[in-house]
Amino acid sequence: MPTHLAAFIATVALLAMLPGANNAAITRQTLHSGRRAGLLTVAGSSTGILIWASAAAVGLSAVLLTNPDTYLLLRLAGAAVLCILGLQSLWAIRKPAAAPDAQPTTGHAGRRSYAVGVAASLGNPKAGVVAVSLIPQFVTAHGSVLASSIALGAIWAAVSGTWFCLYVWIIDKARARAGRPGVQRLMHAATGVTMLGLGVAVAINA
Repeated sequence: MPTHLAAFIATVALLAMLPGANNAAITRQTLHSGRRAGLLTVAGSSTGILIWASAAAVGLSAVLLTNPDTYLLLRLAGAAVLCILGLQSLWAIRKPAAAPDAQPTTGHAGRRSYAVGVAASLGNPKAGVVAVSLIPQFVTAHGSVLASSIALGAIWAAVSGTWFCLYVWIIDKARARAGRPGVQRLMHAATGVTMLGLGVAVAINA
């Protein structure tokens, strides 16, 4: 059983609320395609978190973070995803604003939203740091370290996923009320600039 579980939950909850790559990707997909797309992006983000935590449990993430070339490629890939999504959001400003419920999420779009969530999470340096630096501090002192690490990863994914689901609901409500084309364009512009800025920051610091 992991130690100091309440402290771990509080820590990962606060980290989830901080602005970052996952928040930006979820915001973009929700604004662009609605609540279902946002929730699928959350599912992808949680999957990425589980991958990071599982890699940390077997020591792979520590190797990755100490391998400059491999980690550089991973971060650049994440930066590219953010920049592409940011440019797409800015490009959407050129198109006539559609009604908030006029863009149903198809199977292809749903898979794309899920993939965006996974890519944003795997390319998020904050997730790598949490996996390598934070999780070991809460691993059980007795019993299986592997099982304790994976359990902490599952808790991390569940806590973050719960917050992001609430976040999607809030964004979707705002999207539904922003019926005026000017307001929708402003939301797309803000999201696009934010994602571009995050992508450039990740690439520069890679």
